[in-house]
Amino acid sequence: MSAPKSTSAALILAAIGVVYGDIGTSVLYAVKEVFGHGHVPFTVENVYGILSMFFWTLTIIVSIKYVVLVLRADNEGEGGLVAMLALASRAVHDKPKLRSVLLVVGIFGTSLFYGDGVITPAISVLSAVEGLEVVSPAFKHYVIPITLVVLFGLFAVQKRGTAGIGKFFGPVTLAWFLVIAVLGVSQILNHPEILKALSPHYALKFIWDNPGTSFIILGATVLCVTGAEALYADLGHFGKRPIRIAWFSVVMPALTLNYFGQGALLLENPEAVKNPFYMMAPEWALIPLVLMATAATVIASQALITGAFSVTRQVIQLGYLPRLQIEHTSVRTAGQIYIPLVNWGLFVAIVLAVVMFRSSSNLAAAYGIAVTTDMLITTVLTFFVIRYAWKLPLALCIGATSVFFVIDFMFFASNLLKLFEGGWFPLMIGGFVFTLMITWKEGRRLMGEVQRADAIDLRAFLGSVFVSPPLRVDGTAVFLTAEPGTVPNALLHNLKHNKVLHEQNLFVTVRNHEVPWIPMNKRIDIEPLGNHCWQVVVHYGFKNEIDLPRALENARMRGCQLEPMTTSYFLSRDVVIPTLGSGMRPWREKLFAQMHHNASGAADFLGLPNNAVVELGSKINI
Repeated sequence: MSAPKSTSAALILAAIGVVYGDIGTSVLYAVKEVFGHGHVPFTVENVYGILSMFFWTLTIIVSIKYVVLVLRADNEGEGGLVAMLALASRAVHDKPKLRSVLLVVGIFGTSLFYGDGVITPAISVLSAVEGLEVVSPAFKHYVIPITLVVLFGLFAVQKRGTAGIGKFFGPVTLAWFLVIAVLGVSQILNHPEILKALSPHYALKFIWDNPGTSFIILGATVLCVTGAEALYADLGHFGKRPIRIAWFSVVMPALTLNYFGQGALLLENPEAVKNPFYMMAPEWALIPLVLMATAATVIASQALITGAFSVTRQVIQLGYLPRLQIEHTSVRTAGQIYIPLVNWGLFVAIVLAVVMFRSSSNLAAAYGIAVTTDMLITTVLTFFVIRYAWKLPLALCIGATSVFFVIDFMFFASNLLKLFEGGWFPLMIGGFVFTLMITWKEGRRLMGEVQRADAIDLRAFLGSVFVSPPLRVDGTAVFLTAEPGTVPNALLHNLKHNKVLHEQNLFVTVRNHEVPWIPMNKRIDIEPLGNHCWQVVVHYGFKNEIDLPRALENARMRGCQLEPMTTSYFLSRDVVIPTLGSGMRPWREKLFAQMHHNASGAADFLGLPNNAVVELGSKINI
């Protein structure tokens, strides 16, 4: 019985490090932002009201919505907005119009993840380094440069993988939660009456007395739950039980104690509002606390960067982005990947954010819109999952999600007030990524229609070829084709220029499905075409590691003897020419053509060996 306990303990510790790093660093800036802009007059009653709002926001949004409800909506053990989108779209497969709307909404939410991925590292690391200003005002001019150096170091080590440093995530983050809990307790002991703010009536009284102000500060209050979406996104890595135990036993108590400790400090010293977190610490502990906070924010940022790599691979396999260069950083764990374009694209955007906004307070204005939009979309998709996938009664589904929808919408609406103060920045990033995704998906659809219209039937073509067969050479040729049953351009070019046909020929189509995993025993469908030719369809889920040679090993049981040293892979590369009036606006046609031209790494993405041959196919007008 000791092995399961230790495994569970290890998972809980790992969940603390990976899942809760972001929400754990919110204590650095959340309280400061509520009182820092002057919307809330500084009174004892208001301190009680704000702390009560913080506690009940954590309780309703995180504890009840995510931990209790959303974690139940797993897609074969996987979580995250992509998994939720796949689950919801499959549940309404018989309603094509509704399914199309949900796909657009879900992809937009996924696009906003990249906006969140830019703001989170920027505000987290910057707010940690700003602790140097509490040590001495002389450090103020060094905050931006030190932040940029830390961020550059973080992104520079990504290509080495996270295995080496990942084992420290849990212990360091656990130490961080213990430290912030101790800081909170040290202040609460001076003003234990602050614990009365646990009662919801203080929050309700504040809202009743200050309805307009309450709506405005919701945009700052939501900062205490940023990172809550990671609970669901990391479901597949840790499972429900470790995530729930970590939240209720460590994370929520530590966050509550620290927020209430900051409130107790403000009762004692209202001047501490300029940075209540760091001013809780004694002077001798400031430098170590800054270092620990920086380490915690780096870990929180690392989790988000790793998530960006994972989400990118998933949307590529769902067909919303072109194939990119993906490097594997571990020989043991398939999920540890590195995507250079995503890595340095995020870094450039984060540098722009730090240089443009220059302080965590200014960045806080940009923070929240992407998070609250994702929360709102998650609630909407959850309704369709529990209604159409779980078949629960309509009244129960409405009752279970309407409360969360109203709360999420209020947070979202409040954050819209910050649109022109910085909220436009993550929306601009999300909108750019969304445009790329939709353009690529639509362009591939249009290109597929053109290809199908001009396609040659494979069986009929092979029948005519073998009437007077060309020279057969030793080995196996694997031709990649988008549509099964059609002649790939690479085969036509091979026959035209080389005038030979391999001894064995596989015509392979890769199919990606809206499920996380497809097991190896259901990986391929193979159909004999005669004359040692086979039609093969290879199936992958959006979480599966694509390894085409390994998948084709199953063909040996169907009479096709593949030898790695004598197998050649042929990929057709189409030249796309934008054509006016083909179905997309001209600028999107040109964008798709450029994306198609720049798409690289197809052989690496499919796990093909070095003998993969890329053939230029026919020109396609879209």
